[in-house]
Amino acid sequence: MFSNRRILSWFACCGLSLFCVAANAQVTIEADVIYGRKDGMALTYDVLKPENANGAAVIFMMSGGWYSSWSPPERVALRFADLLEAGFTVIPLYHGSAPRYKIPDAVNDVNLATIHIKGHAADYGVDPERIGVTGGSAGGHLALMVGLATEHVQASAAADDEALDASLAAIVAYFPPVDFREEEATAAGIINEVTQEELYSRFPALIFDEELIPAVSPINYVDPSDPPTLLVHGDADPLVHISHSIVMNDELKSNNIESDFLVIEGGKHGFRSENSAIADSARLAWFEKHLLK
Repeated sequence: MFSNRRILSWFACCGLSLFCVAANAQVTIEADVIYGRKDGMALTYDVLKPENANGAAVIFMMSGGWYSSWSPPERVALRFADLLEAGFTVIPLYHGSAPRYKIPDAVNDVNLATIHIKGHAADYGVDPERIGVTGGSAGGHLALMVGLATEHVQASAAADDEALDASLAAIVAYFPPVDFREEEATAAGIINEVTQEELYSRFPALIFDEELIPAVSPINYVDPSDPPTLLVHGDADPLVHISHSIVMNDELKSNNIESDFLVIEGGKHGFRSENSAIADSARLAWFEKHLLK
C-alpha cells in the first residue's frame, strides 16, 4: 500500500520572535499513500507518526485556493512540530488541484480520502474515533466540508467500507469561505477588495456549474450532530471576509454545537509570526481537548 517509508529525525524551531520552542523527535513517514485514482493519476496523502504517538490523528488539507501543491513530507513535518511534539499523527492530504480540477472535484477527493484514512486508521496506530481535521482558507473550507457534510463523505465509501462511521471528532478551520451562493455571499462579504474578474483569474477552481454551489457550501450542512469546531479568522482579512466565520459561528451556536471563534486582531489572510503562533496554539489546545479524551 505504501510506495515509500522512511524515518525522519528533525529539529524544529517555532513560536514568537521572543522565544524558540525546540522539538527533537523521530517521526516515521509513510509517504504517498494512494487513496484513489482519477484521469490516470494517483491521489495521495502522507502519514507522519511521532515516536510518542498518542493514538489521535489530525488530517491537514494541503490546499490554498484549491491548488494542492505537493511538498516533501519532511518539510511538512516542520510545519506541524507542535502537533507532532504533542503526540498527534499528522496526515497531509492532497486533492486534485486547480486549475484542472474545480471545487466540487476537490470536495469529492477529500471525501474519498477521509473514508480511506478511517478505514486504515489501525494500520497507522490511530483510533478512528479520535481523528480531527484542519486547514486554512480553501483548506479550511474543505475541512469544514468533510467534518460537517458527513452524509456525503459516507456516500463516497466503497461497498466494503459502507459500515464505516464517516464522522470526525473535531474541526479547526482558519479563515474559511463557507458560502458560495451569490446572494448570501454578497451579503456576507465573501471577497473583500477583490473584483470578480480578479477572483476567477486567481482562483479558477471557483468556475464550475452554478447548480453545484449549494452542495459545496459548508454552512448548508450544520446540524446538531456535528463535531466541536474552532474557527480562527483575522479581522483585517482582505480576501475572505471575517463575516464568513461570523455567520458560521452563529450557525454552529444555533445548533448547540460546541464551538469557539478566535478573532486575530489585525490578522490578514494567512497568519505570520505572532499571529501564526496564537492561532496554532489555539489549534493545538482544541485538538488536545477533543481528541485526547
